[in-house]
Amino acid sequence: MTYSTADLPGEAVAPVLDVSGLRIAYRDRNGLRTAVHGIDFKVNPGEVVALVGESGSGKTSTAQAIIGLLPQNGHFQSGNIRLNGQDIAGWPQRRLDAIRGAIISLVPQDPGNSLNPVKTIGKQVAEILAIHGGASGPVAYAQAIELLERVGLNQPRLRAQQYPHELSGGMKQRVLIAIAIALKPSLIIADEPTSALDVTVQKHILDLIDDLRREYGTAVLLVTHDLGVAADRSDRIIVLKHGRIQEQGRTTDILRNPQSAYTRQLLADAPSLNARSRAIPATPQPVAAQSGDDVIIVEGLIQDFGLGGKGGNFRAVDDVSFRVRRGTTHALVGESGSGKTTTIRTVAAFQKPTAGKVIVDGLDLSSLKGETLRLFRKKIQLVYQNPFGSLDPRQTIASIVEEPLLNFDPLPKAWRAEQVAATIERVGLPLDVLQRRPQALSGGQRQRVAIARALVLDPQILVLDEAVSALDVTVQAQILALLDQLQRELGLTYLFVSHDLAVVKQISDTVSVLNGGKLVDSGSVEDVLGHPRSAYTRELIDAIPGKTFQRLFQPNSFGNAG
Repeated sequence: MTYSTADLPGEAVAPVLDVSGLRIAYRDRNGLRTAVHGIDFKVNPGEVVALVGESGSGKTSTAQAIIGLLPQNGHFQSGNIRLNGQDIAGWPQRRLDAIRGAIISLVPQDPGNSLNPVKTIGKQVAEILAIHGGASGPVAYAQAIELLERVGLNQPRLRAQQYPHELSGGMKQRVLIAIAIALKPSLIIADEPTSALDVTVQKHILDLIDDLRREYGTAVLLVTHDLGVAADRSDRIIVLKHGRIQEQGRTTDILRNPQSAYTRQLLADAPSLNARSRAIPATPQPVAAQSGDDVIIVEGLIQDFGLGGKGGNFRAVDDVSFRVRRGTTHALVGESGSGKTTTIRTVAAFQKPTAGKVIVDGLDLSSLKGETLRLFRKKIQLVYQNPFGSLDPRQTIASIVEEPLLNFDPLPKAWRAEQVAATIERVGLPLDVLQRRPQALSGGQRQRVAIARALVLDPQILVLDEAVSALDVTVQAQILALLDQLQRELGLTYLFVSHDLAVVKQISDTVSVLNGGKLVDSGSVEDVLGHPRSAYTRELIDAIPGKTFQRLFQPNSFGNAG
């Protein structure tokens, strides 16, 4: 949704937050490195201001400095941070403790690491009330339950008695919002509050923050790298790059007429903001695909898992069928628990199906074992979600890419080195990365290494498991372009796993939508997104951020859905 000018405070209203000349530096082995270079901005009462930019832009550093939570090596160098007219820059922690929660609150990025694992939810919410003297004991606990109900948690009395590990990611984020709004602060800083959540959960959380803003008149500083979210949810946008403001202004003005080249690039790269749809590609040159040449056939797949001591089985995949034509991209879409990962593990022969049939390049996977199974793994390779966790930090890039070759035929070292170098160049990396280690590379470079490691065996199929979801929007666009280029050059078939329909629309030819282990929609991307059959698919489409931008500039970019 967008906000009308009637929602915006008048010019005479004093800002809740007024930041001027803010400079932040970090100390490393080479001394102080400036990360934020003298920025200025304001947030008015009841207003949502989005602070956008990629990793390293200074967004989180700015948010942390405002609330006084810079890491140990972070240093406030200069500037003013006026909260309701009072300059809090440089205040000691004890003095900041008195206003944190009461006047300014933070909703952090990672709900999994932001709650105390050994304290119940109810006690954690009640604690903020007790700290600031609003209530204590049974009264605070009762108010905590009311807050849990207010943020939309079902069975709030039960949730109050549970521990964080017993709640889903969306539930935990609602708890953090309950803590943030407990004392009705003047300003909430929401630091990437939904980046780790499924798209429909993200929509519900952002709707909740907006409802609370309207009810309490709270100002919101929304820190995000997602311009689609910023477009839908903010009154004004501040664009940061390398700690400097590129431009700032009303959201609609920046969307209509971005002044900086960097903002224009962000808008062009954001999949949720563009209407690009991939056409079914021409037959790749290296592969002469025949009519009906389906390299992956899944028929009636059922996958059950035992429940251990509880007895019985859990059905993770329930009668799923789809086909993937050679040289094309098929997407599996769904939220956490939908059965996507279980399905691809079966297709990659990491587990045998409980029932049904999986055929890959003519091989029935249920019959594979021993040496035949080992050689099958050359046909199909996986690229995982997180390039920061999927590469061994102790190995050089050369060793990481070479390792799959060592697992198969004993080939001469010189030949292996040639293959590794050629593959690194193919994914667009310079050869000087070969002697470096993963920590010396950016996220996008690491994901290119992960793709090179998968390609070095010359596979026919790549399974891409949320392979771009952990990347900034511009890097994501670069990796998607690389995947498209590799597919056209090498005739690769992709099985692309994602919860993000905007990305799926950009890269995929066909799509299967899973919900609760069942197939609820399937077909060409244009048909499924333009004419979804299931209510669940319509909900996924409706939850895609960036609708404001699409309505302003690209009507009907997602067909007739909704």
